Amino acid sequence: MVASDPIADLLTRIRNSLKAQHRFVDVSWSKMKESIVEILKKNGFVENYLIKKDENQRGTIRVFLKYSLGRKPVIQGLRRVSKPGLRRYVKYGDIPFFYGGLGFSIVSTSKGIMTGKEAKNQQIGGELLCLVW
Repeated sequence: MVASDPIADLLTRIRNSLKAQHRFVDVSWSKMKESIVEILKKNGFVENYLIKKDENQRGTIRVFLKYSLGRKPVIQGLRRVSKPGLRRYVKYGDIPFFYGGLGFSIVSTSKGIMTGKEAKNQQIGGELLCLVW
């Protein structure tokens, strides 16, 4: 089945796998999903990820989830902000800062997908994709 919102599908699969305490989750591959998972890895919210591509530019991303002591998930929440029916664009000054810097936002800019902090430093606005804490 084709998802109408692939980013929301990625976030939901990660959220559901964390609740079920799975070691990893498989999602279909796209450049945007790969960029989002790379940002999650750089910020310490997932352990690692692997990409298996087929010959038809299709593939799968296996995301290895990260847990703290007591098998508690490192990711406490994922929220999709900009949706296909209602896109949300922000200027660099309006990028949200929440939970005292423990959470971060992911923004799609003209220079690629990056965290809200990186976008603020480069003074670039864009589409606010999701919030992670």
